[in-house]
Parts: sequence; structure tokens; C-alpha cells
Amino acid sequence: MIKMTNVSKQYGDFKVLTECSTTVSKGEVIVVCGPSGSGKSTLIKCVNGLEPFQSGEIIVNGISVGDPKTNLSKLRAHVGMVFQNFELFPHMSITENLVIAQTKVLGRSKDEAMEKGMKLLDRVGLKAQADKFPGQLSGGQQQRVAIARALAMDPICMLFDEPTSALDPEMVNEVLDVMTELAKEGMTMMCVTHEMGFAKRVAHRVIFMDQGRIVEDDSKEAFFANPRSERAQQFLAKILQH
Repeated sequence: MIKMTNVSKQYGDFKVLTECSTTVSKGEVIVVCGPSGSGKSTLIKCVNGLEPFQSGEIIVNGISVGDPKTNLSKLRAHVGMVFQNFELFPHMSITENLVIAQTKVLGRSKDEAMEKGMKLLDRVGLKAQADKFPGQLSGGQQQRVAIARALAMDPICMLFDEPTSALDPEMVNEVLDVMTELAKEGMTMMCVTHEMGFAKRVAHRVIFMDQGRIVEDDSKEAFFANPRSERAQQFLAKILQH
């Protein structure tokens, strides 16, 4: 589904990503973790062309992301992206947030888009909030709406960029529960997250990054039981001790 080969990116002399290579198969759930500034968010933003990269290749479902001829808007319509800060339109109701991209990008009729949106709101447990505006919802609810909005586009895979890091601790689980359900249903997912419990429960593989490099890319069992690099051992010791 996703193949990255020797992907490098830099700003001036600063290397953000250095020769990153990995693959994500259909139905696989990959958790990308590592210290702040290690390049995790940049890596997944390169997957749907939100961040350009200087060298290497990324193929998503047979389409080359870096090819100048690739229609990135069309590609992004099929690669769901959920950000740290929800990115909902504040002046639109929850329903309108779910309908707009379906009608504008996919060309669905308003009725069809509405029906799809309401089904997905129900799925994330928020059907009763359909007529509210984002500012009237909690952070956890807004993030669940953002997931529903991404799913409304019938994505072939989903990218999550620290989806719970802006949330109060009490709201984290309601978002992780929705993501867990998606994983169980076989959605292909790449998730940048520090939620190691979620990684242990749901991930097939864990990618550990440090200083713009993929240091480890292993099954979750191997990663948690016996990380090979000293850097990953230090990271896990700090993050798991509490």
C-alpha cells in the first residue's frame, strides 16, 4: 500500500529525514514513535505530499507521490489524514464539516454526502452532535469528528499525526477506541503517537525514529521486548516507567 525508499528531506543544511525506507502492507497498522524533533510527523506528511522531499521515492497504492505529474489533491482525497489540532472548519456545523469535501472533491450529491456523514457520526458515537459547531464540542469529540470526516472520503489508508497529544487525558481513550475499531476492521494505518499502550494493543509494527532516521522497524513484540538500539532502549525506559 505504501512504499518509501531512501526518502530524504532537508531545510537548508538541516536534515529532517535521512534515507528513510519502509513499507506498509494493506491492512497493516504501523506506529511511528521517537523523541520530539526526530522527524516522525514530517515522515507521514511526506506520504500524502503535504511535505515535499528532496530525494528518494514514495509510492502509495501504485502512485508516485514525488512525481511532478501526480495530482496530489486527488491522491490526498484517498489518503485520510488526522492532525493534532483537529483542523475542523469552526464556522460550519459538524454535518457541514463532513459534507463539504464529499461534494466538492468526490462530486457526491448533498443527500448522499449527508447520509454517509451521519452514518460515520453514528459510528464515532456523535450522531446527537450533528447540528452543533466545533467550538461547542470537547477536544475528544472534535477529534472523533475529524476521523469521521477523513473516513467519509473512503480512504485507502489513514495517517494520524499525534491525534491525542492536544487532548485532556480523560479524552484520549475515546479517540484511541475509534482508532482501535478501525484497526480491527482492517484499515491500513500509519500513526505517529506516544501512546505505547495503543501501540502494544493494535500495531503490527513499530517504527522508531531518531534525528531524522528510521533506527528500528520491527514487530511490536520484538520492539517492546528487546529494542536493538540503545536510543530506543532509553526512550522506552523513560516513557514506560510511569
